[in-house]
Amino acid sequence: MKTALITGITGQDGAHLASLLLEKGYSVVGMVRRSSTENFERLEHLAGRIELKQADLLDQLSLIELMQEAKPDEIYNLAAQSFVPTSWQQPVLTGEFTALGVTRMLDAMRIACPEARFYQASSSEMFGKVRESPQNEQTPFYPRSPYGAAKAYGHFITVNYRESYNLFACSGILFNHEGEFRGKEFVTRKITHMVAQIKHGRADKLFLGNLDAKRDWGYAGDYVRAMYLMLQQPVADDYVVATGQMHSVREFCQVAFGHVGLDWEKHVEVDPQFLRPAEVERLCGDATKARTVLGWKPEVDFEGLVKRMVDEDMRRMVDG
Repeated sequence: MKTALITGITGQDGAHLASLLLEKGYSVVGMVRRSSTENFERLEHLAGRIELKQADLLDQLSLIELMQEAKPDEIYNLAAQSFVPTSWQQPVLTGEFTALGVTRMLDAMRIACPEARFYQASSSEMFGKVRESPQNEQTPFYPRSPYGAAKAYGHFITVNYRESYNLFACSGILFNHEGEFRGKEFVTRKITHMVAQIKHGRADKLFLGNLDAKRDWGYAGDYVRAMYLMLQQPVADDYVVATGQMHSVREFCQVAFGHVGLDWEKHVEVDPQFLRPAEVERLCGDATKARTVLGWKPEVDFEGLVKRMVDEDMRRMVDG
């Protein structure tokens, strides 16, 4: 039985990935930070099937000790300060977790378990002010936020450790991916949550920022499958994971409200406080390499994703 160590296991991708690896017969160890308020809501359906151990991306020694104890065959580094607007409010902390945290993880692996295989969660936000469209593995980075800049550091330090220490270390450059476990601070879940609220008469207005921002949105359950496939290859490499289709926030609202029979224009208003200091207008990924090398392709389309999220928020509303 292989053992997988997942940092960020309490997040959206961590919950999806843990489920996938359990299905494949892995022993799953999740790294969690010690905190006064612990939120394991996304892992409730996996209770008793995964092992949670404490360590911290800011504490190198704790990472080494965790890896020595867990002896992982595969390490998935999903933990980060992962919300772009927060990275403007806490740029230094974002750098500590999202950039230097990757170095601490890689160095701990080099010391404790150099034969393990490592996955780094890179991001389409690294492309930022895009130089070409669609973006592939060769497209230059031009991050437009502290989060994007930190992710670019994490990406390149992974390449450096792979080439310098001959570690099996991959980066998945994942474009926006959403699902039932998405946090309410993200615009997609903010929309679907409020659709359910408005449909049930508990609210009337949804306030958003730039409705014309376009993203390449996919389903998180599909994207963690790509993570797994990267670590099964004979050679470590980096891959863009995306659908290749762009949709605007406006389109997301149209599908979400329309799914429950509401007119989005009667309920959505633009609020300047939700506009970013530097906006990333358009991101669209070219996942040709992932399709040809990994044999990966998304199974849930844009409308299916939006409706799945709305249905889940409607269910939660009923269940209380």
